Amino acid sequence: MQPTMTTVDPAEVAKFQAMAAEWWDPNGKFKPLHMLNPCRLDYITRQIAAEFDRDLASDKPFAGLTLLDIGCGGGLLSEPMARLGATVVGADAAERNIPVAQVHAEQSGLEIDYRHTTAEAIAEAGEQFDIVLNMEVVEHVADPQEFITVCQQLVKPGGLMICSTLNRNAKSFAMGIMGAEWIMRWLPKGTHEWNKFITPDELYAMLETGGLKPVDRKGFVFNPLGWSWSISDRDLSVNYVTTSLKAG
Repeated sequence: MQPTMTTVDPAEVAKFQAMAAEWWDPNGKFKPLHMLNPCRLDYITRQIAAEFDRDLASDKPFAGLTLLDIGCGGGLLSEPMARLGATVVGADAAERNIPVAQVHAEQSGLEIDYRHTTAEAIAEAGEQFDIVLNMEVVEHVADPQEFITVCQQLVKPGGLMICSTLNRNAKSFAMGIMGAEWIMRWLPKGTHEWNKFITPDELYAMLETGGLKPVDRKGFVFNPLGWSWSISDRDLSVNYVTTSLKAG
């Protein structure tokens, strides 16, 4: 039997392995994600609700939908998706993240199928999901185009993938690396590599080449004065997010 090929970058996995115990510390190494999470969730829930005609004001609006959270980390997105009623699989290539996520979900009374695995292995098993969350992962893999193509295989016909990453320009270097890693020390130095950042046009091309139809993109903008994040229709200069659909 041929071994499963993978786009996992072992050096990138090692970075997140070292930080695994801090996933649920809002003032720890994942502070930027904790700060960004409400903004991410607002975007994600609105896109899912619009595509699947769900009422976010109802109880468990995502009931009956299957969702894969690729690069789930400690479960910062998997848990709220489960609370909204989705049947959630959280997958991560960093083995130490999984027990952290499992323990926190159990403490929260949530049933989430957390797995130490890769997108390629799940695709090889033939699994597909209504929704694939692919958040802040593509800039950490060895081959972004191949990774996107594999993720497309994980989306059911008529389903959607939400993918976020960092733009590649002088501003993203100043804010995403100098600001977050060097000055604020939110993340260990070397967490991100600027040359692995992906422009919105590049990501759109990858999504289309991979067999998906991009239908939306927005920016996540940090306001240092209000110490808060917001969604922008126009400013995609640093953090941004896309939604793509798979033909039914």
